[in-house]
Amino acid sequence: MPQITINGVSLAFEKGQSIIDVALKSGIEIPHYCYHPALSVPANCRICLAEISQPNPKSGKLELIPKLMPTCHTAAADGMVVTTESPKAIANQKAVMEFLLINHPVDCAVCDQAGECTLQDYSYEHGRSESRFQEDKIKNPKKDVGEHILLYSDRCIMCTRCVRFTEEVTQTGELMVEGRGGTEMIDIFPGRPLDNELSGNVVDLCPVGALLDKDFLFKQRVWYLTKTPSIDGLTASGDNISVEHKDGTIYRVKPRDNLEVNRYWITDEVRYGWKFVHSESRITMPSIRGRESFDRAQPAEAWRAALAQAADVLRSGAAAGRIGLLVSPMLSCEDSYLLARAVLAFDPNALLGVGPVPHAGTDRVLRDGFTISAEKAPNARGVRRVLEAIAKGTAGRAAVGSSVLDADAFLGALTSQGVGTVIATGNYPSVWVTDPMFQALSTRRLVLIDTLATRLTPVAEVVLPSATWVEKDGCFENRTGRLQAFHRALVPVEYCRSECDIARGLAAAADSRGGQLPHGDATAIRAAMAKLPGLEAFVAAIHHPPQGDARESDMTLITL
Repeated sequence: MPQITINGVSLAFEKGQSIIDVALKSGIEIPHYCYHPALSVPANCRICLAEISQPNPKSGKLELIPKLMPTCHTAAADGMVVTTESPKAIANQKAVMEFLLINHPVDCAVCDQAGECTLQDYSYEHGRSESRFQEDKIKNPKKDVGEHILLYSDRCIMCTRCVRFTEEVTQTGELMVEGRGGTEMIDIFPGRPLDNELSGNVVDLCPVGALLDKDFLFKQRVWYLTKTPSIDGLTASGDNISVEHKDGTIYRVKPRDNLEVNRYWITDEVRYGWKFVHSESRITMPSIRGRESFDRAQPAEAWRAALAQAADVLRSGAAAGRIGLLVSPMLSCEDSYLLARAVLAFDPNALLGVGPVPHAGTDRVLRDGFTISAEKAPNARGVRRVLEAIAKGTAGRAAVGSSVLDADAFLGALTSQGVGTVIATGNYPSVWVTDPMFQALSTRRLVLIDTLATRLTPVAEVVLPSATWVEKDGCFENRTGRLQAFHRALVPVEYCRSECDIARGLAAAADSRGGQLPHGDATAIRAAMAKLPGLEAFVAAIHHPPQGDARESDMTLITL
């Protein structure tokens, strides 16, 4: 392969790569603002300029190009030698930083971008210790440019990433560059607010604090937040995300780069759809119909009584006919596995079904390959894969009704298959109980496992509060069949438990059956799942989030 030397390091590259692309992929930092790997290259910020020498095609002798060249716009060539650390390149970096800061308000103390601002970082690394500018600074207004976004024009350095994003990725074109010279600024076209389905990504793209998220504004300092790698728990896209939280509260969700899934973006639906995790409608205590509320000071006793009652309902339901298990596509594969195992311990011929899978419109593929998923459930395929493997591997299951049904077929089969007792799971972020479902389930003995109160909550014989996807470990299978693991960000609120813990509790409440379910974390459960024919992929083909992506702060925090 061809070789290029960047700052003394020899690197292999592929034909067509730019110098900055080769450097960044190899862990060599070249300062840049306007460059982004998913956008066009205008080469207008000029801080990435470098001294370049390359072989003369006739003599083969290494010759220095007489002027600094933009590494973002210059293709790598075999034998090329690049340095961003020469006196000439360093002088350019300092000059660019001085120009950018001439009219900048330098309001880091009140800016939400402080702590993750490239302008702030480069001012320390490549800037001057003082400004030589003595005149009055140009002042620009703050603008409300869309439902989620504020524009602080004073802070803008005109990298134009946001404008190129709306032109090239979403192709909605709401943003433009208005004016020229010192009056140049970003703005929206009259009557066209920034309201596309990926509008929040302009905040991630902005290297300074010019574009800010209204939802996060003045909420928290970024250096106090813990970032937990997770997966989109709202749609079938499987987008890689980072859940950023502190003291049990989520403050924001941001995308993680994954070129095979979501590239660099997430939809606003995923970015802001986590609010139900902290909803006042969360079910936080187990309950038994007909009994007074449990004493909140004794949650362990409440859970013990509720699980014992649920086990009695399932045991008597199996004795009287068949049990039905409706597993929500919002649950992880591990939840589905343990719940099915627990229910089949009561009734080996239990009717298995996948809960309703919401849809909205059709899938839309953007020009760069990012897909907006119409399916609003993260794990319908994973749940079905697990249930079908368990159904095939369970000895003694009746031939009639042994397949895994979708929600409508499940409701229709309740009467024909003689199902008098149902254990149903929800965990949806919005209303999921339809009129036919309410009529079918409310007339049977019902054990409900859910996160938000619904019409079924008061009619269920036992209600067990469960955890959302950010409150547990597990994995989802997205619309393309990709299995991806995610980590727990929060401890379950109040007295909620994950479906895995609930399944173990049900099995333990059924006398000696508790020992049949695997214990341990999600990795241990997947290891047990992989022993079942058809589920080997849960060890062999699971995708884990990359490690070592955290940035170390140079700030010393002192507790007073």
